[in-house]
Amino acid sequence: MNLNNIQPAVGSTHNSKRIGRGQGSGKGGTSTKGHKGQKARAGYSQKIGFEGGQMPLQRRLPKFGFKNINRKEFRAINLDTIQTLIDTKNITGDITRDVLVENGLASKNELVKILGRGDLKSGVSISADKFTKSAEEAINKAGGKAITL
Repeated sequence: MNLNNIQPAVGSTHNSKRIGRGQGSGKGGTSTKGHKGQKARAGYSQKIGFEGGQMPLQRRLPKFGFKNINRKEFRAINLDTIQTLIDTKNITGDITRDVLVENGLASKNELVKILGRGDLKSGVSISADKFTKSAEEAINKAGGKAITL
């Protein structure tokens, strides 16, 4: 078998109905759209969620909740992630936002929050926008510093 003699399985394909190609085709005239009415016209399209004039579902249901415009989104990074970073990349100095950005843990415009999951074995000073209490305690216990920016 080669690419030039591949064929679909017998019975898996069939010719599509050619609608609107004259009376001789058997599908001419109204082209299976019935007589008159909005759906028979060219260019017909219906709005998403339109229910024939009935009050649509998205307007029947009540609104709820709100978006806090003052919310601050933080990129969460755990201590075990930082420890694997130290082990694999042999980082000995301070861990700043630049180091986190270089290693793909955060982007340069994100706020960073250090979380306390895992253990930190090496005493390094970590600079971030926020720390959880458990993370701060673990960093200090390992002999490092938690520097809030």
